[in-house]
Amino acid sequence: MEEVAGELSTKTDVIAVAGDVSDEAHRKALIDAVGGGRLDLLVNNASLLGSSPQPNLVDYDLDTLKQVYDVNVFGPLRLTQLALPLLRASAGHIINVTSDAAVEGYEGWGGYGSSKAALEQWSKVLAAEEPAVRVWWVDPGDMNTRMHQEAFPGEDISDRQPPEAVVPAVLHLIDSDPPSGRYQAADLAPVPA
Repeated sequence: MEEVAGELSTKTDVIAVAGDVSDEAHRKALIDAVGGGRLDLLVNNASLLGSSPQPNLVDYDLDTLKQVYDVNVFGPLRLTQLALPLLRASAGHIINVTSDAAVEGYEGWGGYGSSKAALEQWSKVLAAEEPAVRVWWVDPGDMNTRMHQEAFPGEDISDRQPPEAVVPAVLHLIDSDPPSGRYQAADLAPVPA
């Protein structure tokens, strides 16, 4: 994180704040880092897969499911609640990173998928309640990440795009400033393979 912050600091002011979005002290530290200044964009990208391999819902450990919801639903919602005064003041934007698992019924994805469905639903409601703030919930598509690898233990997922391949689509979303809604990165702009 410090390396990326160093690279970005040549273009803008950067404050790196490491932590866990499910921790209230960390969420408050993130808002405090803004220092009462202007906040134009909040990106809720933290995510937790849960058990690996993915268990069927009938076998899902509820303590693990609670952790998944704490990171994927409640943490981002609470951070958004804390950020809203700043976002209202700037007519700002929120990007909530979701998944196709939120809208599809994949076997074994009930915990993660239902948490992303909850994220999408509160995104829709927030968009209706806060018309001055753009709320986008974005499905980046399958990516070659550690979390995705954990979902498919022992399988080769090297054919999936790296996370940085989605960046042009997200930047296009921000630059084009469409209405609040659900977007798929693959539909936003050509994404290099």
